[in-house]
Amino acid sequence: MTREKKGKDVHSVTPEVVVDFLKKTIPFHQLPKDTLDKIAKEVTIDFFPEGTIIFKQQETVVEHLYIIQKGGVKIYLKDEEGMVTLKDFRGEGSYIGALPMIHGATANLNVETVEDTFCFLLPKETFLKLINEQAGFAQFYLKSFSDKFIRTAYAELRHHKVAPRTEGALYLFSVTVKDLIKREPITIQASQTVQKAAIEMARHHIGSLLVRDEQDEIIGIITDKDLRNKVVAKARPYNTAVSDVMSSPVATIDSDTICFDALLYMMRNRIHHLGLKKGKKVIGVITSHDIMVLQGSSPIYLFREIVAQNRIEDIYPLAKKIPLIVRTLIEEGAKANNITRMITILNDHILSRILFLLESKFGAPPLPYCWLLMGSEGRKEQTFKTDQDNALIFQDPENQEQGRACSEYFARFAAEAVEHLEKCGYSKCPGEIMASNPKWCQPYSSWQQTFDGWILKPEPKEILHSTIFFDFRPGYGTFDLGFRLRDHLSATIPQQEIFLFHLAKDCLEARPPLTFFRNFIVEKDGEHRNSLDIKKRGLVPFVDFARLFALKFGLKETNTVRRLEALHEQEHISKELFSETVEAYEFQMQLRFIHQLRCMEEGREPDNYIRPSDLTDIEKQTLKEAFGVINRLHSVIKETFPMI
Repeated sequence: MTREKKGKDVHSVTPEVVVDFLKKTIPFHQLPKDTLDKIAKEVTIDFFPEGTIIFKQQETVVEHLYIIQKGGVKIYLKDEEGMVTLKDFRGEGSYIGALPMIHGATANLNVETVEDTFCFLLPKETFLKLINEQAGFAQFYLKSFSDKFIRTAYAELRHHKVAPRTEGALYLFSVTVKDLIKREPITIQASQTVQKAAIEMARHHIGSLLVRDEQDEIIGIITDKDLRNKVVAKARPYNTAVSDVMSSPVATIDSDTICFDALLYMMRNRIHHLGLKKGKKVIGVITSHDIMVLQGSSPIYLFREIVAQNRIEDIYPLAKKIPLIVRTLIEEGAKANNITRMITILNDHILSRILFLLESKFGAPPLPYCWLLMGSEGRKEQTFKTDQDNALIFQDPENQEQGRACSEYFARFAAEAVEHLEKCGYSKCPGEIMASNPKWCQPYSSWQQTFDGWILKPEPKEILHSTIFFDFRPGYGTFDLGFRLRDHLSATIPQQEIFLFHLAKDCLEARPPLTFFRNFIVEKDGEHRNSLDIKKRGLVPFVDFARLFALKFGLKETNTVRRLEALHEQEHISKELFSETVEAYEFQMQLRFIHQLRCMEEGREPDNYIRPSDLTDIEKQTLKEAFGVINRLHSVIKETFPMI
């Protein structure tokens, strides 16, 4: 029975009990001990039976901050017609009443207990004094989830879950490339000889020169490698003009770019020298070696080894070094998005090298083809444990003979590629979603028909099993084949309401792993007793939401964070929802990475099962808030697809 609390059954409480509780509660945990001791003496405790209305919207004058010590409440709005909109559930360690006191207003929401509940009560005067005197304390109550929890939780993850092995201090993520500039760039006229270029490099003890035209504009770069490969190795005369052997244009990046992004740019584009621009002017040149020296050890060493191999078997041990690179990134403060970007580049180069060497073995393919990456590979979201999810698309044959040649070639080619990838540590897909399966090794027209079948004549079960395919991206070969298929989907899907309806309905099936009282829902028995699957229960709802809305609005991006960014930029989702969604998603990814790293270091196969009991109080609270964002995503889905 619902009832409104008329009087208070307030009691004093031992200050030591209050301090012990607040030390584990955000944001009180960051207050100085003497401040905690002082406010603890002013805190009282009140009991609210199940069904008690603590706040009534537009009526209750709030005189205390209510910190839930035990129990739980639901928060909701009720309109003039009596329709109720549920906004949130809050449990132990959560609070109610902050904003009305800060704004000097009555309660803006109804708050009702869902079980017998005890609350610590902090007087309004004391609370507002803390707001005025403690900047970090004030920010917590004035900002959203992403700012409230995430920094503290990340700090705990980094310092308590990963024991440091190096003394690197976040260099890759705090130092900008302009900080690596050692001197003004040395230049040479394009009309000068290569011999003059060699003399200048030797004189200045450098490995490259920027090349100027007659108007003193930078038009290229010449390196010591150019001199070796293009002059000496080809026996060209020493009076050859610099313009004949230089690389043009100069690859450049903004001088305020952090070193990590510069490193990724170099690896992605296979370059070792990078011009730094401030405005339109090139103010310096850095090399991959400069970043390696800065970091102490660098993923670019591994990258170079991968692209240099001429035997596929020699790639196997290199692929298994990737976790060592990832560990270093985690130590140095990398967030999940940075880690997945690095893993993606390394994995892509492993794939590219294997397929390049297979082409050398089998000979040129009968028709252009594209190796497609799907699932987490397609989204660029691989972790330590990544199954193969791939496919092959080739140009439509002109006749039966050409069709048979393609079928034979690509069947052998794909089968061997999948075997080599498995030996590199990428396990085979249990559902056989791999290019070695003839069903997923088809010409373009067959792929278009397959997707059209899912989209134009949707069957709920088929849609559920096909979502992995809608995250594809080209991985190797003739990318235009993959881009052409993506263009077709982007033009077709936004018009298919029934398909989107089924996809939206599937999204709502993934409920957050929290009970009515905001406790974690974990496995009750079996191998993973007292654990929860962070991928299936936590991350999948975010991935599904981003995919659904990207397809609805014809976006071509496949990465979850990039999809959310595009949705925000095009004003399909609010700035607040975008920020909270990205932060909640990335925090869970960070938990997943660190959990899998610990599994590997303990000699176990990495999995996705997190034990909430292993988390600190702040990590638990942050994870609960992250799971809470799933309800907000579901609300947006229901508003967008009201027929569900």
